[in-house]
Amino acid sequence: MTDANRAHARTISESTVLIVGGTAGVGLATAIEFALAGATAIALIGRNVERGQQACAAVRLRAPEVKVTYIAADANDPAQAIRAANEAKSELGRIDVLVNSTVAAIVPRLLHDTPPEDIAPMLLGQMLAPLLMSRIVLPWMREQHGGLIVNIASDAGKLATPGESVIGAAMAGIIMFSRTLAMEAKRDGIRVNTLTPSLIEGTLTYDRVTRDGFSAKLFEKAARMASLGLTQPEDLAHLIVFLARPEAARITGQTISPNGGISAA
Repeated sequence: MTDANRAHARTISESTVLIVGGTAGVGLATAIEFALAGATAIALIGRNVERGQQACAAVRLRAPEVKVTYIAADANDPAQAIRAANEAKSELGRIDVLVNSTVAAIVPRLLHDTPPEDIAPMLLGQMLAPLLMSRIVLPWMREQHGGLIVNIASDAGKLATPGESVIGAAMAGIIMFSRTLAMEAKRDGIRVNTLTPSLIEGTLTYDRVTRDGFSAKLFEKAARMASLGLTQPEDLAHLIVFLARPEAARITGQTISPNGGISAA
């Protein structure tokens, strides 16, 4: 095995992990899963300091030996994203796995009910952080000849759903960005994949969309289609950790929908 392939096939115990949006929901579940799988150094980026401290405590409770660091930042802001990524690299020494699990505080709305001035903030609030963080970390992964980037989008980027015209545009942007980056970065041993769940129980987003009248009806219908059960944060965490293992070293540019059967796109 060449040096490049060796870096490409790092085990979990050899890998450092940076999770953007790692203080709750899927991001926190992923941090815990990496810690349980043997990762020894994990950094979490999030905006809420109290939640960040609680997240670190939750990871340490499950895996006391892990080094876990919280960094306060809004990854949608370029200056904050650059500062936080550099701080994470300083803490971790290197970044082998980047997970972008950020989500904007928006709910589905029919386009004619969406004020024009809200469209740009909705797009940028949902789509910008994964693009920024991937761009910032990419040169470091190229230098080390390997790395994994996992971006979380949603099925809204693959399926046309009334009420998700703007959200779907942002999610489709994340998906295509990730596919294209996978093709650009593969020669450096870097893999890029996207997960596109639908409705995830036990998350802040789930609570938000099931309280809103229009989106509650939309996702109530979707939930009935999840014959295999609604997705849990741990379902995505297990999948992300698998993608980081040497056994997944040939998987890149893929968009995977762990959604319990809501769609098959």
